[in-house]
Amino acid sequence: MSVVSLLGVKILNNPAPFDAKYQFEITFECLEPLQKDLEWKLTYVGSATSSEHDQELDSLLVGPIPVGVNKFIFEADSPDLKRIPASEILGVTVILLSCSYDDREFVRVGYYVNNEYDNDEMNAEKPAKPVIEK
Repeated sequence: MSVVSLLGVKILNNPAPFDAKYQFEITFECLEPLQKDLEWKLTYVGSATSSEHDQELDSLLVGPIPVGVNKFIFEADSPDLKRIPASEILGVTVILLSCSYDDREFVRVGYYVNNEYDNDEMNAEKPAKPVIEK
């Protein structure tokens, strides 16, 4: 049995514009005192074909951790568009929320992200260069 168990992750701003911050309410349980902090990370997968476009959006050390149920809000900036191939900005990708203790990852949760325009005409006939404001 794990000393730390992820009980839930609630996405606080879904749906959201591409350039909005990611906001998660994370709930976990700790069964015994920890000597070190937990490190939480959020990674945006910028391309299905190469990890060179992956971006660590933020990392956060949480501690000291009291025994029992704990909850916090994890907020991270949106990805840097310059690091994503233009052909991969629109469509489906993944964000990965992970947690490590003592540099050992013990949980990873993935979420599909569908980047699309907020109107049917632009989705039907996409501009040659993605328009992030839409």
